[in-house]
Amino acid sequence: MSHLTDIFPDAEVVLRVSEEDLARVVLKLAVEGIQNGRTNAAVVLQQVNGPHGKPERGYPHPQRQIVEKRLNEAWNLLQRKGLLIPDVGINGQNGWHTIADRGYELAKKGDFQSFMRAAEFPKHLLHPSIADDVWMELARGDFPTAVFKAFRAVEIAVRDAGGFDAADIGVPLVRKAFDKQTGRLTNMTHPESERDALAHLFAGALGSYKNPHSHRNVAIDDQAEAQEMVLLASHLLRIVDSRRKKPGAP
Repeated sequence: MSHLTDIFPDAEVVLRVSEEDLARVVLKLAVEGIQNGRTNAAVVLQQVNGPHGKPERGYPHPQRQIVEKRLNEAWNLLQRKGLLIPDVGINGQNGWHTIADRGYELAKKGDFQSFMRAAEFPKHLLHPSIADDVWMELARGDFPTAVFKAFRAVEIAVRDAGGFDAADIGVPLVRKAFDKQTGRLTNMTHPESERDALAHLFAGALGSYKNPHSHRNVAIDDQAEAQEMVLLASHLLRIVDSRRKKPGAP
């Protein structure tokens, strides 16, 4: 049996995930919490406290109320879609619901492994400028968007740090910024071969991972591969940070 805090170990994901994605999770939990053919919102809401006998796995107290609010919103969405139907008589008046046949079908198709695997991915390893947004795309399973956003951030950071114009974009931009002889972000104290290699690294990364997503749909189905890509983008962003001129520097 699934549990809310297994699917979303980090309460922050519950707060940021879309209402539709959260509703799918709530539907699955509602189906699994059926008692005598009926289920109740409390079956889901009480899971913010952690599994029975394991309160240490519950969400931090300051976040529980706002998480419950989001769960209620998802529950109401399922009602509006006709997937949760108020039970008849006194049971319905007391908040008990039955599941529509289509609700059962959708609950069976729910695959929430991406959320669980994403929760294991250390967000702190991502550069602060992309950590929240990109990590959430990974959690939702939208890997192409996560990769595109990460490398678009690299392009923007290079343009900003080097003081380039808006017309400077993509591979030409990073080759100019890290040119081994004239690059504004090039560390001239490094050996020429290393300066050249770094220019190739930035150009290859944007050319391989950002530019294709700008012009066509690129399939990325492997979560681990997507995570590795955004880690590379984070590494490049930290290099750019190190090349920014400090205030007062010549």
